Amino acid sequence: MAFDSLAEFLAMGGHAPYVWSAWGVTALLLLAIVWHARAEQRQLLKGLKRRARRENRARRVANDA
Repeated sequence: MAFDSLAEFLAMGGHAPYVWSAWGVTALLLLAIVWHARAEQRQLLKGLKRRARRENRARRVANDA
């Protein structure tokens, strides 16, 4: 094993601030990507439902005429 204890692992040989901040930034970016994709999906589905309602309404009006 490269480290003798958990404390040495967490200290990363003196490079802990760089290593753990890089991990943190990466995790935050991954979470932001997931959040953004879900928000876009909700917006797309809402738009598709709105379009379907509008087309159904137009079709009913055309059939009634």
